[in-house]
Amino acid sequence: MSKFSARRTASLTLAATAVLTLALVTTASANGSEGGTPAQVVAAAPAVSGSPEGAFTRIADFYGSYIDAVYDGDGATADRLRAFYLSAPLQAELRKWEETHHADGVLRAQNVPLQWKVTSTGSGTGRTGATVTLTWGGGDTTKIFVQADLATRKIVSIRD
Repeated sequence: MSKFSARRTASLTLAATAVLTLALVTTASANGSEGGTPAQVVAAAPAVSGSPEGAFTRIADFYGSYIDAVYDGDGATADRLRAFYLSAPLQAELRKWEETHHADGVLRAQNVPLQWKVTSTGSGTGRTGATVTLTWGGGDTTKIFVQADLATRKIVSIRD
């Protein structure tokens, strides 16, 4: 077989494969199914990342770990997490808030959320901010506004 024939055969094979693939994808997308069966969507695998140097990551790490500890009924771990991640003045402020409201000051609730999401609201004046969205059993959500000090990476403010 000459070089020209081999190249032409390879090109034709590649072109035919592309056309068939495009036809199948287009048909499945347009119909929402392939051959009468529901289309399968492959979702990306969940991923979590962060850095011990980032104040925003510390907020997300704290809320994820704290909710896990409270959900599991592990008060000792929850207390250790507060001591590590929260500034001393905030810890004192939360104790007063909890006495007044008879609820968890970190979560601003008496219950434990089933899901959480932390979204950055940006940094400035030596602090980074985040909105923590908590999702409860009935699907209701609440938002908490959190700030961490960029230098110490300690959480210094929790507001609802």
